[in-house]
Amino acid sequence: MANENLSRAKIARADEFYTQWADIEREVRAYIDFNPDVFRDKTILCPCDDPDWSNFTKLFALLFSEYGIKKLISTSYAVESKPGKTDYEKSLLEINDPRFDEAKTRVRGKLFVLERSDVDGGAKVDIDHLRWEYLGGDGDFKSSGVCALRDEADIIITNPPFSLFREFLAWIVEADKQFLIIGNINAITYKETFPLIKGNKAWLGPSISGGDRKFNVPDNVPLEAASCGIDEDGKRYIRVKGVRWYTNLDHGRRHEPLRLMTMADNLKFSKHKEIRDKSGYERYDNYDAIEVPYTDAIPSDYDGVMGVPISFLDKYCPEQFEIVGMSANGIVPDNVKLPHFKRHNEPYIDGKKIYQRVMIIKRSMCI
Repeated sequence: MANENLSRAKIARADEFYTQWADIEREVRAYIDFNPDVFRDKTILCPCDDPDWSNFTKLFALLFSEYGIKKLISTSYAVESKPGKTDYEKSLLEINDPRFDEAKTRVRGKLFVLERSDVDGGAKVDIDHLRWEYLGGDGDFKSSGVCALRDEADIIITNPPFSLFREFLAWIVEADKQFLIIGNINAITYKETFPLIKGNKAWLGPSISGGDRKFNVPDNVPLEAASCGIDEDGKRYIRVKGVRWYTNLDHGRRHEPLRLMTMADNLKFSKHKEIRDKSGYERYDNYDAIEVPYTDAIPSDYDGVMGVPISFLDKYCPEQFEIVGMSANGIVPDNVKLPHFKRHNEPYIDGKKIYQRVMIIKRSMCI
């Protein structure tokens, strides 16, 4: 089991991307603005984290008193779980600390804890208040020690390894926890993810809806793409496209209905030439639904099923629309599938396969 955990941890560190402070703060503030007590009296766990690199633990330590957090826990992987890592330099938390043991550091992860009893009244809280010790294992999130911390926590917040997103999300759902995590937008199409979104048990966060995001990376990650580089502080970074926050914490933007035109007005006035130049909205070969290639072209007066881009979920209001299916993996109701067409895991128009679509229907209570 130990070798299996270490192997999994090595995979995790291969896509070890550290989120920028500004991106975390912008997202977290959106939940505070919606509900100032969202983190009050809560235990927050940041697994797959490392306070020497990652900003999640640093941010929540700094805002610990302001947010009324009860307890902050984070865990990190062992040194030897990092691909290509052969040397080790003491972290700021380990310097002059008698608990430091280089042999243990190489094979055991670390546990970092901050709770109210650690903070003097009125004192400014920061990362220096963290207490740390070695975990019994390498820090893999599926190890028994980290699972116990998960079960203790109220909210799990981190940037999990993208390659293990499915597994990590299932690990959270298994324990029925609130969460805020980062993943690729294509994770929406996963059979493990989409049912949560369809069932209104998970949704996208408010602060990222397009473009790319900068992530810091360890020294052993090659900077080969044009979008990689070294910033003014000497930190190595890469840019990643299609990043989104996934969460089940409520925020205000998901309750803002889209302002839409009627079908007739879209055909006359839409800014998209593909809509204006047609006599009507196209229908799929294999679904009983119309194709809507742009979110802002959704007709306000159409009562049937519509296929919309995955990016629609950035602006999805559950009071305005119901999600009924997803073309990926054929997660579409049987009454929407046209039986004469045998394939239903991609949308087709005039025999040509197009991008994956989310299937939605307007709620009758909405105008």
